[in-house]
Amino acid sequence: MKSSNEESANDQVGERSYWRWSKQDFFPEESFRNWGTYRSALSQMCFRLKDRIQGRSDDVTELQELRKRSENDMKRCLSWWDLTWVGLGGHIGAGIFVLTGQEAHKHAGPAIVLSYVVAGASAMLAVFCYTEFAVEIPVAGGSFAYLRVELGDFAAFIAAGNILLESVVGAAAVARAWTSYFTNLLNRPSNSLRIHTSLRNGYNLLDPIAVAVLVITATIAMISTKQASRINWVASAINTVAILFIIIAGFVHADPSNLTPFMPYGAKGVFQAAAVVYFGYTGFDSISTMAEETKNPSKDIPIGLLGSMSIITLTYCLMALVLSMLQKYTELDENAAFSVAFQSVGMRWAKYLVDLGALKSMTTVLLIGALSKGRYSTHIARAHMIPPWFALVHPKTGTPINATLLITILSALTAFFSSLDILASLLSVSTLFVFTMMAVAVLVRRYYVRDKTPQQNLSKLGAFLLIIVASSIGTSAYWGLSPNGWIGYCVTIPLWFLGTLGIYKFLPQQRTPKAWGVPFVPWLPSFSIATNMFLMGSSGSAAFLRFVICTIVMLVYYLLFGLHATYDMAHLPQQPEAKLQQVDNEDDGQSNLEEAHVSVP
Repeated sequence: MKSSNEESANDQVGERSYWRWSKQDFFPEESFRNWGTYRSALSQMCFRLKDRIQGRSDDVTELQELRKRSENDMKRCLSWWDLTWVGLGGHIGAGIFVLTGQEAHKHAGPAIVLSYVVAGASAMLAVFCYTEFAVEIPVAGGSFAYLRVELGDFAAFIAAGNILLESVVGAAAVARAWTSYFTNLLNRPSNSLRIHTSLRNGYNLLDPIAVAVLVITATIAMISTKQASRINWVASAINTVAILFIIIAGFVHADPSNLTPFMPYGAKGVFQAAAVVYFGYTGFDSISTMAEETKNPSKDIPIGLLGSMSIITLTYCLMALVLSMLQKYTELDENAAFSVAFQSVGMRWAKYLVDLGALKSMTTVLLIGALSKGRYSTHIARAHMIPPWFALVHPKTGTPINATLLITILSALTAFFSSLDILASLLSVSTLFVFTMMAVAVLVRRYYVRDKTPQQNLSKLGAFLLIIVASSIGTSAYWGLSPNGWIGYCVTIPLWFLGTLGIYKFLPQQRTPKAWGVPFVPWLPSFSIATNMFLMGSSGSAAFLRFVICTIVMLVYYLLFGLHATYDMAHLPQQPEAKLQQVDNEDDGQSNLEEAHVSVP
């Protein structure tokens, strides 16, 4: 047996305890040393903001320097097999089991299957963009790290805020859906397991069960990445059996007459539903955040990302079609659509299998969410966008316990109060915004390299990107204002085409991916920008209002804290020892980059 001293030593980070709580661990930067330095930092806000907007990271910094701030490395223990199951486990949950019935009933009708096709196509475009970055920069920060390199610190913070928002809201939404299916499994009335209060509608049903599920899954994620991965793929394999049953039994009892009318709410309803059910596709970014724990990123990440997304898209479309054929869209239950639909065709016993399958699916989504979002938060803390205490990796478990606790506590508080429809609409807008930034970053990475690209080409790239983004926003806005019109599209779509053609014809690519790259550049990333913007425009005004409010809160935090912390870290006085070792560190970083770029056999 280990002595108590040996066990205590396992919780030490070098000579310091992992469990430490001093001001230095949360605010070590010079700007927060005392009130005088903080007032001085605030007085330089405009200058510092300009510096951070222009500031850029680089591949070596993300791969080497920032990782050192966690004081311990994460364990490389995942293969393409693990990543594929991470992708499957991180997707099939509340999105398909709850939002399908809700959106078919309210917006799309039987055409909900087309909503999943549209959302899946848009998500696949984003997957291509993520894959190139995850192979080139295999770190835990995901899109935050990629945007820091290509678009700079300020743009990365905007993404980081939305990533954290997505993390918190996504976990809360799935946990609320877990309670709904558990209630249905017990044959109890809807919301009977929630605490009814006199708070505002949408926030008046308190959900302690959702909180408990979040805490349990987060605890598993904090104990061991490999064990959590094993639990996930075993549970996901069981889920696969339940999903196959739903699809096969559903088609056996299907009534094609339920598909008429196919589009009762028109094309606008299809796209409005697509913007909401996009929530069901947001789990794929979890794979990119596991890159630091992947054995061979250049091989394993493309297989895991593209393979899992292809399977998921096909599964979603089949399940949506089955649901539409089992029961008339006007009769679908918005909370537990699949189990109620099977009851409607006389398969009351199937309800229990469906509910259990849904609960298992949502549990694995929460488990993968706890794994991936903790890693996101870790890398954000490494950059000091949030206190660096959250960047620490536990020396014994090799997991970011502090960052996982941050997401879990915020998610639990959100799930306790907020209803699923409010959470899902906000999540989709936030996610689509980040994916749009990722597509822009791919174009910047391919066509701009610092100290190499001529200024004239940089100006052209900026102008063409502005045309692409502006025309995409115009198309989305015109759709929202005049869904039956066509004149506006005669202006916006040709502008988008000309902007993309301009990049293709007049700008040479400055960088070639070493292992795996997005095909058909610039057309595919440009189309991703357009589709993401279009789906954002299809979201309701309430979702945009919540998104704007959350963004304002993020900017206030950034101007008061994040800006000054990152500025201080970017302008640390370099020690003589660091200067002597700089060349060696860059050589080590280049060596690691080359290792990450091993070609797929």
